Amino acid sequence: MSRRLLWSLLVIIAALALAVVIVPAWVIQPFRPQSPRGLEVSFALKRLAPFVTIAALLACVALVVKLWRGARWSRVFLVIILLPPAVSAWFARQNHFEWMFNPLANAGYARADAASFVGDGDLVMAVARNGEAVAYPIRQLAYHHLVQDTVGRVPIVVTY
Repeated sequence: MSRRLLWSLLVIIAALALAVVIVPAWVIQPFRPQSPRGLEVSFALKRLAPFVTIAALLACVALVVKLWRGARWSRVFLVIILLPPAVSAWFARQNHFEWMFNPLANAGYARADAASFVGDGDLVMAVARNGEAVAYPIRQLAYHHLVQDTVGRVPIVVTY
């Protein structure tokens, strides 16, 4: 194989490893519209990413070893081009959705008449228990996805 073809293959495989982890993180973001097809592709890539990124990293290492002998000035680039597949292999094993959608640790509460951050048209999730009622704005739950609370002396977890 020609060196040019090997270099091209190395760049394509490194880009593929990066794309497998970037696409799900890009598509599934808080407060961005998501299509059912986009979510389907993202979750499929998220499931395959650990295997694809390891295979890509191994292929890139093999190509770097093959290209290393004839390289002089380009050895720096060979090392640099290993970074995206290596980072991708690490990132594929992380749950970056937890980084983006972290639970609300210390929820602040306000009486309904004092809650100026909730508009009249805002949707809320309401819970009533033992004579006590609370409402959680969907707009805030959409980001945090989870609130732990106690309503009417009963511990609850509200999720959306």
